[in-house]
Amino acid sequence: MIDAELTVPGLRYIAAYLTLEEQAALAAVIDEQPWLTDLKRRVQHYGYRYNYTGRTVDMSMFLGPLPTWASRLAHQLHHDGYTPELPDQVIVNEYQPGQGISSHIDCVPCFGDTILSISLLSACSMLFTHSRSQAQSSLCLEPGSLLAMQGEARYAWKHSIPARKSDMYNDQKILRSRRLSLTFRTVIRSTA
Repeated sequence: MIDAELTVPGLRYIAAYLTLEEQAALAAVIDEQPWLTDLKRRVQHYGYRYNYTGRTVDMSMFLGPLPTWASRLAHQLHHDGYTPELPDQVIVNEYQPGQGISSHIDCVPCFGDTILSISLLSACSMLFTHSRSQAQSSLCLEPGSLLAMQGEARYAWKHSIPARKSDMYNDQKILRSRRLSLTFRTVIRSTA
């Protein structure tokens, strides 16, 4: 399998987007908030709640403006040029060792052209599978990293995190620990 950053058009990976101090501060603020347990993993929704069953977002799911920490990061991501639109929806996913997420493309009619993901606390391997050819690539998401998906990476490649307790990456075994994933998206107004 080949490194996804090299083979998936529209994928950008920034290894140390956040410092250790920024990561710790974010994790502490996030852990002060209530978690939803509707899924196999714990989640938090900000801006808009996403309906996993219906794969929809609408105005009735508006939760209010992003909290300060999320708004600051959204503005920073926009200012740094990783997204042309200011994100207005954030999902925080908590992954314990052994947990993952199935292969998917983020809801196309719901969200804009850029999907941004920041990893905190632990590394994991993300698998990318081309929706037509089934070609596969993987990428190790390190703590503090930023992943930006646009173009083909956004619309033609599914992404997943296999449910396991460790990952093999570049011939090294990486043990997983608790990981937080912060996904920043822009809701398409016609659906909201």
